[in-house]
Amino acid sequence: MQSLLNKLDLKSLNPGVCTGPGGWIESEAEPIASRNPTTGEVIASVAPARREDYDTVIAAARTAFAAWRAVPAPKRGEVVRDLGNLLREYKEPLGELVTLEMGKIRAEGIGEVQEMIDICDFAVGLSRQLYGLTMHSERPGHRMYEQWHPLGPVGIITAFNFPVAVWSWNAAIAAVCGDTLIWKPSELAPLTAVAVQHLANRVMADHKLTGIFNLTVGAGDVGRWMTEDVRVPLISFTGSIPTGRKVAQAVAARLGRTVLELGGNNAIIVSDKADLDLAVRAILFGAVGTAGQRCTSTRRIIAHESVVDALTSRLVNAYRQVPIGDPLNPATLMGPLVTPRAVEAMQQAVQRAVADGGAVLTGGQVRPDLGPQFVDPTIIRMPQQTAIVEEETFAPILYVMTYGALDDAIALHNGVTQGLSSAIFTDSVRESEQFLAVIGSDCGIANVNIGTSGAEIGGAFGGEKDTGGGRESGSDAWKAYMRRQTNTINWSRSLPLAQGIEFGG
Repeated sequence: MQSLLNKLDLKSLNPGVCTGPGGWIESEAEPIASRNPTTGEVIASVAPARREDYDTVIAAARTAFAAWRAVPAPKRGEVVRDLGNLLREYKEPLGELVTLEMGKIRAEGIGEVQEMIDICDFAVGLSRQLYGLTMHSERPGHRMYEQWHPLGPVGIITAFNFPVAVWSWNAAIAAVCGDTLIWKPSELAPLTAVAVQHLANRVMADHKLTGIFNLTVGAGDVGRWMTEDVRVPLISFTGSIPTGRKVAQAVAARLGRTVLELGGNNAIIVSDKADLDLAVRAILFGAVGTAGQRCTSTRRIIAHESVVDALTSRLVNAYRQVPIGDPLNPATLMGPLVTPRAVEAMQQAVQRAVADGGAVLTGGQVRPDLGPQFVDPTIIRMPQQTAIVEEETFAPILYVMTYGALDDAIALHNGVTQGLSSAIFTDSVRESEQFLAVIGSDCGIANVNIGTSGAEIGGAFGGEKDTGGGRESGSDAWKAYMRRQTNTINWSRSLPLAQGIEFGG
């Protein structure tokens, strides 16, 4: 473990507040312990921000923004390009640190860093494509167009399950847009944030910059300072729906902006026209990957009554062959849950499902033989979509239900408050098109013959309903980080008014 920390220039006690190269702020606040969920042992301690430290970071971000916004966007893109290249150099040790601190398997940890690299590449190209429209004016001798300007310091509050990738989805795009960034990572994964800040500091130093990428480790108090702070015009929050509601209310009270990426309760419809081999592989990764701790994890299966028995038989067989254990072992496919509280929540959910008439087909047990936070991935056959099925339990629980007509399956699919990711497995063009139509999935992501979990950075990522409605990463999600300005230029020698109004003769 220490050799891994040394590769990333990390010590056993790290300050968690930084404004750039040479800007680490020592704090006497009680350190936050970073624990290895595989063993429960403390990896390192990180000193959180005090209120005065937070204010120092905000001041640095505001000062840096005054100059950064005037840098041409393609030049800002060069900074992000260098960050992506440095991440390439440190992909393996940083990915292993994600695994060590969060518990996802090594391949997923390294894959998460690859997402950071990918979004940096995307943002470099975006830096030359921050387009505005030109519109025809109704007044002769006038030209009208829109342009986009940087918004200001952006607050990024991330969750434990993607401790570095989600920061990059926001930070890389916001940086090329001309914003500065203040990052408040999950208190469950502070060490990975410190490691990324070290890399960002190197890039800033190479470009003689400071205050572009900033870090404020802390608990809920730091998040509250940020969401209530009028100096931070945009808050991007990733986390639970209850906390997201509080964030939305606090930011709206000061007329700020939010990008909210909240919970998901993602379902896959498996048609009687589906390729079951394909479906089983997708469901297995979607439900078991990251130990069910993704917002896009597959939580509900709505299978046609004619194929449900064959499908569940295959799934049970596959689940019983999943290697569970040390996530740094290349042979492992599922690591631990992140905290003992997560284990308790899973056990309570299983008990509630059984009380509702559910039948546990496989799993449902804790695995103390493997470590304090290991569980068996679980499949529960449900007679209907009960209250517990409609909740998001951040654990590897898969509920299986049946349908007869596709309209009923879609209604069941949409009958939850969350609206993030969805999928249908079918070889029928009509069924797939119905699922993707306005009468189909009500989620922000809808897939055909691929699972719910995982998304490419080229497409905007986010969901509807209680998922928050925000969008991050690709497509035109960059617009959330900028302010739109409409410009009209009169190049004539007259002053015609809009709508043909005559005023004052």
